[in-house]
Amino acid sequence: MSYNLEAIIKAIDEAKSKAKKRRFVQSVDLIVKFRDFDPKKPENRFNIVIPLPNPIGKYYPPKTPKICVIATGAVVLAAKEAKADLILTREDLEKFAGNKKEVRKLAKTYDFFIATPDLMPLIGRIMGPILGPRGKMPEVVPPTADVKAVIERLRRSVRVRVRDQPQAMTKVGVEIMESKLIAENIVAVIEEVLKKVQKHQIEIARVKLTMGPAVEIPELFKE
Repeated sequence: MSYNLEAIIKAIDEAKSKAKKRRFVQSVDLIVKFRDFDPKKPENRFNIVIPLPNPIGKYYPPKTPKICVIATGAVVLAAKEAKADLILTREDLEKFAGNKKEVRKLAKTYDFFIATPDLMPLIGRIMGPILGPRGKMPEVVPPTADVKAVIERLRRSVRVRVRDQPQAMTKVGVEIMESKLIAENIVAVIEEVLKKVQKHQIEIARVKLTMGPAVEIPELFKE
């Protein structure tokens, strides 16, 4: 697939120029609207995690995704060595039973969850009703997994999810990043989205800053 990088960069620059300056660093979001696409059909709903070529946290560390590891055995030690943002053992997990408020707080605070297989039934009972609807059920890792590699991958990733609307939206950068780097992230996201939909189903793609207006990318693909 050939992409019109110049058109993408131009749209990003325009979105940056149209957004008022704020006292915080704004995210740059990509919004993709689909045509001939029925989100009510289960096969059309997707929840994919996409590693970015230019990780947002590298350019603005506060935007680095937060990772919660729920594990037993050697994975707990590996997660500590990998400096996971939060590590929960079986005992920690059991304390959340019946406490939906605290589980919701976890779901809001952490972007990605990792868990060992033995804890998934317990996680399903205690956290599933909260994490499931948010598309944040844990990625299951075996005890022999390279936990550090998994955490590093997730820290440079974004989530793209389609639920009840024929569109997807995700962060692709921050306003202080060079527009070319953000454009490369957009291409990476579209590449993965095209594994779920056909090219002709992408009706329109827009970029916007958190508090700014959306700007259309007029020619996403090169002919």
